[in-house]
Amino acid sequence: MRPLALIAVLLAFAGSAAAADWPEFGYIPSRQNVGPAKTGITALNVAKLHRRAIQLDGTVDSSPIYVGGVIYVTTTYGRTEAIDGKTGKVLWRYVPSTYSSYASSAQITNMTPIADPDRTAIYAGAPDGVIRKLAIATGKQLWATKITRDPTHEKLTSSLNFSRGLVIATTGGYIGDAPPYQGHVVTLSPKNGRIAHVWNSLCADRHAIIQPSTCDASDSAIWARSGAVVDPTTGNLLVATGNAPYNGSTHFGDSVIVLSPDAARMLGHWTPGNAEELNAADLDLGSTAPALLSGGYFVQGGKDGKLRLISMRSLKDVLTVATPGSTDLFSAPAVWKGTWVFVADSAGTDAWRLSGDSLHQVWSNSTGGNSPVVAGGLLYIQGSGGIHVYNPASGHEITVLPCGDAHWQSPIVVDGRVIAVEGDANQHLTSGTLDIYS
Repeated sequence: MRPLALIAVLLAFAGSAAAADWPEFGYIPSRQNVGPAKTGITALNVAKLHRRAIQLDGTVDSSPIYVGGVIYVTTTYGRTEAIDGKTGKVLWRYVPSTYSSYASSAQITNMTPIADPDRTAIYAGAPDGVIRKLAIATGKQLWATKITRDPTHEKLTSSLNFSRGLVIATTGGYIGDAPPYQGHVVTLSPKNGRIAHVWNSLCADRHAIIQPSTCDASDSAIWARSGAVVDPTTGNLLVATGNAPYNGSTHFGDSVIVLSPDAARMLGHWTPGNAEELNAADLDLGSTAPALLSGGYFVQGGKDGKLRLISMRSLKDVLTVATPGSTDLFSAPAVWKGTWVFVADSAGTDAWRLSGDSLHQVWSNSTGGNSPVVAGGLLYIQGSGGIHVYNPASGHEITVLPCGDAHWQSPIVVDGRVIAVEGDANQHLTSGTLDIYS
């Protein structure tokens, strides 16, 4: 697809995200991490924003969403809360009935919730392995569906998605990779929570949620921040898997998988030639997800410090470059105008631009961070002591908004506000901080 054509498709895709909303991680189902063109925040006033720090009764180690002036977050122990974007007042709080059984333990979630396109409900996950539909105005539970038979080993870690009338969820494993678990993709009916389809990345010949101990292989977590990425042209789903065996028929560790829009069928996959080495060295390909570019390409990073340019048509890699500092990539790249790619990790930030079938580095720095976000013509990256705000084309740092430590979080920028959360799920705290800059 030509760059201008892809941009047109993405603009149409963004129609479900109202200008004053940020309804999901990455802003739209294709996970471009590019928000509204106008936010009320510019290079001239961003340094003048004032921070309000709001104490929460849980750590939010994911990203907030924003609908109709209200901020929605899910804490690491599954509390989902609605917070007034102006006053910081908690409007409602949903607490799973299972909360006390895992609070303060290592059984956590990093799943970012998502708003239904009709804006009447949000969907959220919890450490009990359950996806819940909650009324957006009151937090009342409308349905609840369990998407794992062993939530003590299979973790709800990646962000939820919604496409073509289906809620899309993925599963991973917990820190330390304690078996047994199998990364899988689940699609659900938004009407009643009924499971539509399941695709298992191990024991892929079984098309239902399985007891992890009954599969002859373990791991293959689908744990990137983006979870399932939606191709805006076809509706197909792209996921990246982590360390596990690969045999090309039933086991698909360390691979990029293309699924049908409902996750009923695998349409293709890309697996690096050194997948066995990645598995042996704990260098998950799936530490990050595919990031879609124009021209029929996507980039795929990993814990091996490499960023690969891959053709969507042939599912073959055409170019490999290094991540910042050649280190592990855990964040989701931002793709701006179809051809710009912003990549951040613990070692720094790089800006690349696609030209033909090649990537050219435009700028680079040594300031690390989490998933980059572009909104209102500015680039925001949380980490390294604050939220760093850049001119995306030049890399010039405009300002740094003060912020506490972050782990998986990335900010959202909408309705005249920068909204961010702080903390680390692995500290197992039942408190946290929400920052509103306005």
